[in-house]
Amino acid sequence: MSDVEKSFSKLVSIMDELREKCPWDKKQTIDTLRPLTIEETYELTDAITDHDWQGIKEELGDVLLHIVFYAKIGSEQNEFTLQDVIEGICTKLINRHPHIYGDVKVADDEDVKKNWEQIKMKEGKKSVLSGVPGSLPAIIKATRIQDKAKQVGFEWDNKEDVWKKVEEEMNELQEAVALNDQQHIEEEFGDVLFSLANYARFLRIDAEGSLERTNKKFISRFTIMEEEAARQGRSLYDMSLREMDAIWNDIKLKRSQ
Repeated sequence: MSDVEKSFSKLVSIMDELREKCPWDKKQTIDTLRPLTIEETYELTDAITDHDWQGIKEELGDVLLHIVFYAKIGSEQNEFTLQDVIEGICTKLINRHPHIYGDVKVADDEDVKKNWEQIKMKEGKKSVLSGVPGSLPAIIKATRIQDKAKQVGFEWDNKEDVWKKVEEEMNELQEAVALNDQQHIEEEFGDVLFSLANYARFLRIDAEGSLERTNKKFISRFTIMEEEAARQGRSLYDMSLREMDAIWNDIKLKRSQ
């Protein structure tokens, strides 16, 4: 038995013992674990965004624990076992990589993704979009929808055409604003975001990740601005926009040096 197998077996044994003896662990169900799993997943994504390798390692452990926990509950309910879970993903990976485990030839990663979607359709999927989870954050969902539509050839030719579409949607948004039609404004704003997500995909950047990094940057600068105001014995509530903007620009200048 390898060291990895020993460690995994140890985790499974601990889970078995906790489920039997710990009041909190005994009480959990798939429904009570669900929000905790979502939280752990977001903590993992935060660590990834920050390139915090120590954090990534710790959060991966938490996510792995949840996988083992769900498998334990599934076994108790006579629905599936941990082995079923592992064998299931092994079978899926082998079936969906015929260029590795079969005689299919691929030219690049795009061919791999096209084959993946075609195999999923053969497995019973009714739409190439059916694999996109409904609860995904909207920007991530937009990117996944566009990427999947690409696999059947529903795709722009180049990023220049995609940017023209962005400009077209922005013009339509301004027209809706001029008409002061709130429902139309909301619809057109959504179209702008969708087209920008598509443009990000053509630029080979992660739209969700880019926005999150901007969020973090804003939080950092805003917090420093609050601290600077406090150092001056003032509160942002008492400052004008011009005064706050002066501090903000000074922070940007110092951060760029």
